[in-house]
Amino acid sequence: MPNSRPRALLRLVLYAALTLPLMPVQALLVLARAPLAARLPRWYHAACCRILGLRVLVRGAPSEVAPTLFVSNHLSYLDIVVLSALAPVSFVAKREVASWPFFGWLARLQRTVFVGRDRRSVHDERDSLAGALAEGRSLVLFPEATSWDGNRLRPFRSSLLAAAEIAPDGRPLAVQPVTIAYTRLDDAPMGRNLRPFFAWYGAMDLGPHLWEALGVGLVTVEVEFHDVVTFARFGSRKALTQHCETSIATALSDLNAGRRPGAPRRASP
Repeated sequence: MPNSRPRALLRLVLYAALTLPLMPVQALLVLARAPLAARLPRWYHAACCRILGLRVLVRGAPSEVAPTLFVSNHLSYLDIVVLSALAPVSFVAKREVASWPFFGWLARLQRTVFVGRDRRSVHDERDSLAGALAEGRSLVLFPEATSWDGNRLRPFRSSLLAAAEIAPDGRPLAVQPVTIAYTRLDDAPMGRNLRPFFAWYGAMDLGPHLWEALGVGLVTVEVEFHDVVTFARFGSRKALTQHCETSIATALSDLNAGRRPGAPRRASP
């Protein structure tokens, strides 16, 4: 895969020049509970898409109901940038992310909800999620529980969709499945062999992987927002999980193969 070191360095410098001055601004907005704290990350991540060479194509539209639980597949740290550029969202992440240098700070500034993965933390997780939803904050949940290679899905964990049962203000929570696929590199089909250069998973080291991703050309990322549903429609967490998994798996396969019907709209750059 062609990688340009000058391009990687330029993108890194531009990213730092954008990010570092905005971090204290966002911190003050979050502390003040200002409405701009939800809007600034969307503008910031849209700018990051342009800097990082991510061309985002969209099918469907994100739910405008606040709050909404977005249920998405997960390939990479780049997913955060792409999804944040399309809707005012916070994320649900494993507790360990909070301690990561730099990226943990960025996650806190976007008001990420950090959760544990063990059974003992189930009640605390539900309370944290309920609190965020009660504030009207839409959340992105990755029910694979980890990022994966982008060629296929890992099985969804129904326990992670416990948040779908929460009814903020007594109203059924809107749940929207979302599919994200990395499909082209410099207008050529990416193929399953190149996709792991952008998907970050397993034992991959973050630093070298990020450097490689920064140095490549224009990457097309396709995002499809599926129909909004509610927990009540399915009656069980397992049935809702199966619906989300099937919808996302079908779209991911079609998008990777270039056979998804309908013309997407361009979101950036």
